[in-house]
Amino acid sequence: MAKTNYIDPITVSIIDNRLDTIAEEMGKTMLRTSRSPIFSEARDFAAAIFDREIRLVAQKPYIAVLMGTTPFVVRAIAKCYEGDINEGDVYLVNDPYKGGNNHLPDFTMAKPVFEHGTLAFWSVAKGHLADIGGTGTAGYNPLAVNIWEEGIRIPPVKLYDRGNYQRSIWDMIIANVRQNQLVEGDIHCLVGAVTLGERRLLELIEKYGMTTLDQAADSVLNATECQVRNEIGNIPDGVYYAERFMDNDGFDRGKMVKVGLKLIVEEATITFDYSSSDPQVKGYVNSTLANTYSSSYLALFTTIDPNIRHNEGAFRPVKIVAPEGTVVNCLEPAPCNTCTICAASTIIESAWLALSQAVPELTQAAWARSSTPVSMGFNPRIGKFYSDVHFFPKGGAGATFGFDGWDHMGVVICTGRSRAPDPELHELADPFYTLSYEYLQDSPGAGTWRGGMGTKYIFRVEADGIVSNNFGDGLLSETAPFGLVGGKGAKPSTLRIIKANGEIIDPEVHKYVTLNKGDIYEVLETGGGGYGDPLKRPIEMVWADVRNEMISIESALNDYGVMIDPQTLKVDYAKTDELRNK
Repeated sequence: MAKTNYIDPITVSIIDNRLDTIAEEMGKTMLRTSRSPIFSEARDFAAAIFDREIRLVAQKPYIAVLMGTTPFVVRAIAKCYEGDINEGDVYLVNDPYKGGNNHLPDFTMAKPVFEHGTLAFWSVAKGHLADIGGTGTAGYNPLAVNIWEEGIRIPPVKLYDRGNYQRSIWDMIIANVRQNQLVEGDIHCLVGAVTLGERRLLELIEKYGMTTLDQAADSVLNATECQVRNEIGNIPDGVYYAERFMDNDGFDRGKMVKVGLKLIVEEATITFDYSSSDPQVKGYVNSTLANTYSSSYLALFTTIDPNIRHNEGAFRPVKIVAPEGTVVNCLEPAPCNTCTICAASTIIESAWLALSQAVPELTQAAWARSSTPVSMGFNPRIGKFYSDVHFFPKGGAGATFGFDGWDHMGVVICTGRSRAPDPELHELADPFYTLSYEYLQDSPGAGTWRGGMGTKYIFRVEADGIVSNNFGDGLLSETAPFGLVGGKGAKPSTLRIIKANGEIIDPEVHKYVTLNKGDIYEVLETGGGGYGDPLKRPIEMVWADVRNEMISIESALNDYGVMIDPQTLKVDYAKTDELRNK
C-alpha cells in the first residue's frame, strides 16, 4: 500500500462522504431528468468519480453489477486520447472491445475535471439506453452471432470537444436508432449528470485544495483495502470449486453453458479463477472481461461487510483469472448483450456456492434469475413507438443464516435496487394491460429460513405487431435457485403466451415472439432458495405463511412437516411433532 502524508481523519471522513454524496446526487439527477422508464423507473444506471490517477474514489452503482465496469472505460478513454484530454471535453463509450465497456446498451459518459489547467478528477455516468439500433428489442437480439448485429458500436468519442458541441457524432448516433427522441434525451441526461459532478467537484477543490483531496483519497483507498483484507482474512484459506450454468445460448438449445470457478483464498487475498468455464459461444450470453470483474466483486461484497466502500482500494485484494476466448472473457466479435443478466447471475451464483463451502453462515442461497420479456413496437394509444424491459416479474432473494430472503427483489445483479414500475404509468407508455401482479404462492425454496417470494405477472397485449424476446434464463431445474445447508432450492420460473385464438405458446429463452392484440403473456417468476433444514423452521412462521397465502397447506405438510387443518387453518401440533420426529 502507498504511504501517505498525515491528514486529519475527520477531514478524510468529511471528504469521503462528500465524494459519495456527489455520486449519489449525479444518480438522482439522472432519475429526475431521463425520458426512458429504464432510467426513471428501474434506475438502471451508475455514477462514479475518479481521481487524476484514474483511481475509482467514489461511486453510486444503483445497479450493483455496474460497480466494477467504469474503471475499464475511463482507462480506455485516457489511453485513446492521451495528450488530447482538455477542459470542456465530454466522452462517450459503449463498445466493450474498443472501449472497455460491459455491453452495448450501457452508455458510459465521462468528463475530465480541470483545476487551473491541470486534470484533477473524472466525472462519470453510465446508463442503460432503451434503443441501441440493430434488430434487437431494447438492445437484445437473440439471433445475433456477432457484436455488429447487436447495435451501434461507439468506441471512445468526444461528444463535446473543449466545450464545443460535436453535431456530427450526435447525428451519427441518432441516425442509427429508431427511438431517436428517447435516446437523445437520455444521452443529454448522462451529459447533465457528469456536468453536475464537475460542478460539485470544483466546489470541493475550491474548499480544500488538491493537495488535501489527494491525501484524503490515498487515505480512503488504503483504509478500504485494509477493511477488505481483514474481511477476506476471516475466510479460511483454501481452494473451493463450484460451477453453475446458463440455460443455453439461444442457438444450441440442448446445451447449457458452464461457468466453472476455482476460488482461492490465501493470505488476505482472494482469486477468482474461471479457467474451467466453457469456451465462448455463438449466442449473446458471453461475458466481457469488465462484466466478469464486476460480477465477481458483487459476489464478494454481498458476502462480507456490506458497509465497505466499493472503490479502488476495495478491488486491490481481488484477483481475476479469466482466460481469453472463454464465456467469461469473450473475444471480439462475440455477441455479449445479455452478459449483465445471464452471465452475471451465473458468475455470482458460482462464487456464492464456492464461498458457502468456506463461510456458509455468511453466504446467501441463490436468488431467482431474471426471466422476463423485453418488447418493442408501436403504441397506438399514444401514437408513438416504444421500447421497454418488463421489470414487473421480480423473483425472490435467497435466504441466509438467520433471515428469510427478501420478497419481490428481482435479479441478483441489482441487489434489490431496481424499482418495480408503476403499473398505471407502464400502461400509459406501453400497449399492455396488467391483469395480475401478485406474489406467486409456493415460489420460495423451503428452509429454516425460506427464500423470498417470487411474482405472478400477467398482461394482455393491446396492439398488433409487438416484437418480444425473453432475454433471461432460469427455466431449467439445473438453473433454478439452489438452497444451502439443507435448505431446498426453488422451482424453475415458467412462462407461456395464450394467443387470442386460444393457442398456447412457450416463449422459451432467447427467442423472438410476435405479440398481437388480445394475446396474454404469463410470467411466473420463482422465489429464492432456502437456507437450513425446513423441519427446523418454527411452526408459527410456517402457519403465518399459510395464513397469508404465501405457501399452501400442501407445502406446509410436504416441505415443513406441519399439519394444518384446511377448514379451520389450525395447526395439529401432535401430528406435526410426529411428522417432524420421523
